[in-house]
Amino acid sequence: MDITTDGPTLVLSGDFDARSTMEVRSALYDRLAEHEHVVADLTEVATIDLTALRVLAMASREAAREGQHLTLRGCGPAVIRMLHLSHLIRVVDVERSAATA
Repeated sequence: MDITTDGPTLVLSGDFDARSTMEVRSALYDRLAEHEHVVADLTEVATIDLTALRVLAMASREAAREGQHLTLRGCGPAVIRMLHLSHLIRVVDVERSAATA
């Protein structure tokens, strides 16, 4: 898992699974400590598991409690499917992408 930051945006790439959750959690909370609205860009995430999705959901809930906001960007079909199957789609904010012709 590679993590890069660009202001309030956290760009994740590679495999986001149980092995990388601590690193991602730490990076998310660091961004939230500095910015009111943080975007987690998952465009380059190859695979994701339920443990990783729970990290995003918990960070989203915590941000909301603190008056902040976490948005997930670049969620591919597999990520969206996992969010729906786990019902975590109710907890997180997924950025809607513009339809292309």
